Amino acid sequence: MREIDEMVGQTYGSPRMHAELCARGYSCGRNRVARLMRKHEIMAKMTVRFRRLTKAGKRNPVAANVLDRKFQVSVPNRVWASDITYIKTAEGHLYLAVVIDLFSRQVVG
Repeated sequence: MREIDEMVGQTYGSPRMHAELCARGYSCGRNRVARLMRKHEIMAKMTVRFRRLTKAGKRNPVAANVLDRKFQVSVPNRVWASDITYIKTAEGHLYLAVVIDLFSRQVVG
C-alpha cells in the first residue's frame, strides 16, 4: 500500500485508495483500507482553503474619482495608475503591485 501511496503522490484518502487498489486487481474492503492507512499513518495531504483578506461587512468611504476615466495624458510623470494582484504558489500567495505612467505606459514601480 505504501508504494501505491507514493505513486499517487499522497493525494488519495481511503475511498480513492480503495478504488485504486480494486482497479489494480487487489481484493480488499473499504474499512480495511481505512484501518490500514490509519495504522501506517498514510493520509492525504489537505489543501488550504482560500480565505478572503478583507471583511465583507466593513465599508470604507470610496475615494474621489479625480481621473474621471481620462486615460490620455499629455504630460509625462503627471498621472500614474496602479494595480495589485496575488499569485498562488506552492509556498503560499505572493503579491504583485505595478505602477505605470499613463503618458508613456511604462512601468515606474
